[in-house]
Amino acid sequence: METNTIEFSSHDLKRLIIPLVIEQMLAITVGLLDSIMVSQVGEAAISAVSLVDTVNVLLVGAFSALATGGAAIAGQYLGRQKREKAGHAGEQLLLFMIESSLLIMLFFYLGKGFVLNVVFGQVEPDVAAYANTYYIIVEASTPFLAVYSAGAALFRVMGNSAVSMWVSLLMNIINAVGNALLIFGFHMGVEGVAFPTLASRIFAAAAMMLLLRRPGMPMQVEKLSVRHDPYIIQNIIHFGVTNGLESSMFQLGKILLLSTVSVLGTASVAANAIGNTFGTFQCMAGNAIGLGVVTVVSQCVGANDYEKARFYTKKLIKMTYASMAICITAVYFSLPLFLRLYNVSAEAELYARQIIWMHGFFGLLIWPLSFTLPQALRAAGDTRFTMIVSTVSMWTMRVGFGILLGKYIGFGVVGIWMAMFLDWFLRISLFVPRFRGHRWETMAMKQD
Repeated sequence: METNTIEFSSHDLKRLIIPLVIEQMLAITVGLLDSIMVSQVGEAAISAVSLVDTVNVLLVGAFSALATGGAAIAGQYLGRQKREKAGHAGEQLLLFMIESSLLIMLFFYLGKGFVLNVVFGQVEPDVAAYANTYYIIVEASTPFLAVYSAGAALFRVMGNSAVSMWVSLLMNIINAVGNALLIFGFHMGVEGVAFPTLASRIFAAAAMMLLLRRPGMPMQVEKLSVRHDPYIIQNIIHFGVTNGLESSMFQLGKILLLSTVSVLGTASVAANAIGNTFGTFQCMAGNAIGLGVVTVVSQCVGANDYEKARFYTKKLIKMTYASMAICITAVYFSLPLFLRLYNVSAEAELYARQIIWMHGFFGLLIWPLSFTLPQALRAAGDTRFTMIVSTVSMWTMRVGFGILLGKYIGFGVVGIWMAMFLDWFLRISLFVPRFRGHRWETMAMKQD
């Protein structure tokens, strides 16, 4: 098979990674501002929004993973210097995302009663009413979220992450300003939170569709195709759906563990929430670089240059370690100040400190090999292996041992986090040998 030349200079990698880091940081920051504004509506509204958002977080993660996996097909075509086929793959990805999201939206509306009454369980009447209103409005944004996710993933595989960064920034600004206007200006309830979310996602989807049509890009989506290409759809299912299922199973496991944390007491619940917030900041740069790995490796694989794929993966993992060291150090130094702002009990603060320090230590030690490295395998098409490993590791180590250590052995919320680190170790024990071998080099999309 012919090998093309793929080169990513240090400048190219920085131009790809820096906007991704900024995008992650903005999303986290705006999310925190949103939660503060929602709190002004009242406790019932906070509870309702947080309940519905447990489902929405699953959707966001699944669509992002599905789009990233599907966009790797376009990236491989770009590596083969086939821009027209890359554009066609982009069209098919958008079509697939729209159709699947419409089906999911219909499923969520038909199953509204089950989600609100069975999944969420017995809640106060005012919380249930708020949740119903928020659910009806926000779930209408599902197709727009899917189109935005696809567009962002396609721009990333082109190496143009700045576009997704700016669209994400504007989307978050629309959401935050809309929340402030409707909550503080018009004194609306959860509608004041829901409508800006819907409007911001409509804007993001429209912006992506327009920007993907611009001429002169590495690949161009000239039109929204309504015809299915069986070969491309088959590869989207292989690359993207397994990726999306993996993300969904991961989120479901986290939701299940929340029920275990909730029976451990208020201090444990508060410490777990604080740990999740600071843990997100500690891994922020690592998550961003992981998205960059998909861009780089998919093009190298498309060019049939596996030596470069290995070289750039190792280089980006080193960047992950360096950037996470900065993020983790920043969190450690700012921890005393932010813990005072939370105003929680001494017990909750003690648990939170233990969790954050452990998460930072193990994050710097093994997180990149657990989560950045498998992104290279996914970009090469080895998605079934990564899905099986991640799912088995999640449900045996993080969920199984989490319940055992936290609930039955008596380590409490700290034990649940200890189980998460066991999950990371198991992932490494399987992902590192896989990467060192050559099996993943046979998983690329076949020449058509």
